[in-house]
Amino acid sequence: MRSKSKQEAEDDILPDVLAVGLDVVFCGSAAGTHSASAGAYYAGPGNRFWPTLFSIGLMPEQIRPANFRKVVRYGIGLTDLAKKASGSDASLSTSDYDGPSLRIKIEANVPRLLAFNGKRAASLFLQRPVQYGLQSERIDSTALYVLPSTSGAARRFWSDKPWFALAGWLDGENQT
Repeated sequence: MRSKSKQEAEDDILPDVLAVGLDVVFCGSAAGTHSASAGAYYAGPGNRFWPTLFSIGLMPEQIRPANFRKVVRYGIGLTDLAKKASGSDASLSTSDYDGPSLRIKIEANVPRLLAFNGKRAASLFLQRPVQYGLQSERIDSTALYVLPSTSGAARRFWSDKPWFALAGWLDGENQT
């Protein structure tokens, strides 16, 4: 497996937050405009990501986007399917997304769960339409999960039920 060179990693809009053996790695489509500008994951003013992690019990505190690197303390990682482009999903080309690199990162770090924050990233990665919840595919021992996007732009599709179900899965409920 080829790992990223230092220069390739420096070209990423946002750095990966990964470590071996995390409970969950959240993967978005790409850094949004606000996140790219702030240099922080899920920094848009209407984004529900950080409050949701706290409300579903994955973190004992609600952190600010600027402190995103703290998530690793709680067994959480962060990445995006498009690392070198930013903006809304509608503004990105399918060539901006890099599924093979995501697969290599997950194989190298072996989290329990890879959770896609939104259907777009998941459907591009899996190359098929997806529904919310646990998916049939795995990456080695890593389970895959699809969640409603926390982006303010996806507000009409929002439900925290799949997020609470993910927290239950991580706690050992209904694992297959």
